[in-house]
Amino acid sequence: MPVENTAGEKLAGENTAGENMPRAVQWLRESERTVCLTGAGISTESGIPDFRSGGGVWVRFDPRDFDIRRWTSSEEVRRRYWAATRESYPRVLEAESSEGHNALARLSRAGKLSLLITQNTDGLHQKAGHEPKKIVEIHGTSHFCVCVGCVEWVPRREVQARIQGGEKIPACGGCGSFLKPDAVFFGEPIVPERLSRAVDGAEAAQVFLVAGSSMAVRPAGALPEKALMAGARLIIVNDSPTRLDGSAHALLRGRIGEILPALAGAVLG
Repeated sequence: MPVENTAGEKLAGENTAGENMPRAVQWLRESERTVCLTGAGISTESGIPDFRSGGGVWVRFDPRDFDIRRWTSSEEVRRRYWAATRESYPRVLEAESSEGHNALARLSRAGKLSLLITQNTDGLHQKAGHEPKKIVEIHGTSHFCVCVGCVEWVPRREVQARIQGGEKIPACGGCGSFLKPDAVFFGEPIVPERLSRAVDGAEAAQVFLVAGSSMAVRPAGALPEKALMAGARLIIVNDSPTRLDGSAHALLRGRIGEILPALAGAVLG
């Protein structure tokens, strides 16, 4: 049975996507400040593997190698990482935005999405035509590298060309320190400006839309709760259960590439 939130509004409970779609559409039409959080689930439909499922990243890589202290202290770990990217990074470059990415870009261009916060580092929201200034890549980007010494940014394509050419561990051309992807590793802090924008957006949202995130990884996974505490309605679109399903005002279960386009189409008319 649906439950009530502190404002007395019925929450989604175990209702189906079809039952919840009309009110989700209404709320998105009425909202002046809709914020969206996306996770790995929106990119799996573009062929980008997630982390935990069968065939995901952790099946092929040791998660411990993505601990920042282990990565920076072990030359062998860094060598393994860059060797693996000879295969994995071209897949990211070649990936096309999914129907889910495209639907969110449509909502943004129509003024119905004020901010998009993504846990993904693949850049597919930008490929879909989403304005970069309306995106917070809270976990960074795979398309740039940063020097651990002088903090110089280097385009990943340049670094990857060196790897494809046989370089084992790319070094900064300026100070000589080694390079790492801008993507955040375990134990590495979120860039304060990114976190601040994400938190401010969540706390100002009238509607907070989650697409393809289990919300298991913090601090990004805590943003929907911040939005709820500030009075926002929570809409969750996911093909599997999440830890906040019981708090959602509208729960839309199913393929993101089907639900988001239907949602955007109904909102925009």
